[in-house]
Amino acid sequence: MTSTAQPAGTEGRKAQPDHLGHVIFITAAAAMGGFLFGYDSSVINGAVEAIRDRYDVGSAGLAQVVAIALIGSAIGAAAAGRLADRIGRIRVMQIAALLFTVSAVGSALPFAIWDLAIWRIIGGFGIGMASVIGPAYIAEVAPPAYRGRLGSFQQGAIVIGIAISQLVNWGILNLAGGDQRGELAGLEAWQWMLGVMVVPAVLYGLLSFAIPESPRFLISAGRRDRAKEVLAEVEGQNVDLELRVNEIEHAMRSEHKSTFKDLLGGKAGFLPIVWIGIGLSVFQQLVGINVAFYYSSTLWQSVGINPQSSFFYSFTTSIINIIGTVIAMVFVDKIGRRPLALIGSAGMAVALALEAWAFAAKTTGGTLPHAQGVVALIAAHGFVLFFALSWGVVVWVFLGEMFPNKIRAAALGVAASAQWIANWAITASFPSLSDWNLSGTYVIYMIFALLSIPFVLKFVKETKGKALEEMG
Repeated sequence: MTSTAQPAGTEGRKAQPDHLGHVIFITAAAAMGGFLFGYDSSVINGAVEAIRDRYDVGSAGLAQVVAIALIGSAIGAAAAGRLADRIGRIRVMQIAALLFTVSAVGSALPFAIWDLAIWRIIGGFGIGMASVIGPAYIAEVAPPAYRGRLGSFQQGAIVIGIAISQLVNWGILNLAGGDQRGELAGLEAWQWMLGVMVVPAVLYGLLSFAIPESPRFLISAGRRDRAKEVLAEVEGQNVDLELRVNEIEHAMRSEHKSTFKDLLGGKAGFLPIVWIGIGLSVFQQLVGINVAFYYSSTLWQSVGINPQSSFFYSFTTSIINIIGTVIAMVFVDKIGRRPLALIGSAGMAVALALEAWAFAAKTTGGTLPHAQGVVALIAAHGFVLFFALSWGVVVWVFLGEMFPNKIRAAALGVAASAQWIANWAITASFPSLSDWNLSGTYVIYMIFALLSIPFVLKFVKETKGKALEEMG
């Protein structure tokens, strides 16, 4: 499932002003999947310690409960494209909304650790589907002249979802008197944290009934008249609708549907460009970014910060993530992808080194010395900022631009799968690594941040300002 290619001359078309507001509504509704992607990915941050205490589970078992959603995400992402081509983009959104809803209710009312893990996997299916269907749908309904800006709604929604999940967790914790297992209306605080996601999940499902099916899918299903109606909705009545339908049909017929075999041929199995894409995806995760979103509350509590403050710092980190993402969106086309990646790598390496130094200090009564505590807090926010303004956005831009047309879809799938696997590896290993040596764990992440610099300098070519057809 790919976005519609546009023949020459269509890029200058703009939606009529009275239609643009409707297009923005459609885009925002689709981007609710991105919001839930971010929300469901990070909401577990607030429940980790309560789950450990409630079910008396060790670090290794706890890590699997947190990380298992990523297995579901990989499966959901792999299935979403083909499913959307068979039943439509809107139906896939509705399935994802149902999965998010079921996961939220089940996660809030588990009777054992193993069924909590099952609900987490189900939520992961929704995350994976939302990660694919949102960007694809937006690309297919957005007028060409606005596609880049509207496409950024998905990434914006993800980081806002992360921030809102942390704000909700902090609010619930305060209502429970600072106790993650404190009782509220018959449930423990952590159960409410996981259950509140039912609200945006239901909203996502309702919004999916208020937006039109993708013109591309309608044409593939032989519903040309309905496709024209949708194109009129998003691009205006002044557009030659018959011509637009013919253009989309032509683009679909001329597309090369890449397969896994197309990626083979290099000395190491894959073509060199595919390995570079895999490298970008893996480095994005091996610097340990998701530790900040899945375990930050646990991390701060482990060095003596009280739960309410630790939850608040998780929220402020999420705000920094939003700020960094906006910076990246502003500068990615101005200074280029490679410079941003290199700036981010250097900044992350320094921040991670400072965190490693701070966590190496001996604690007194389980609390870091004041100076080290301040440095750790500032460095943690700095790490997220440098990641967000660089690798958080740049990797996705690179992956969308760097592959030749004939292998783009298949290569993107392989790179995205590598990213989910690396994400799982970091998420599943952190609790055990931190039990072994918290400072040493951050040294490992710092080494990966440093290694990403020569990787970018030697292997990654700048894609700024180049047409997709130039990638060879």
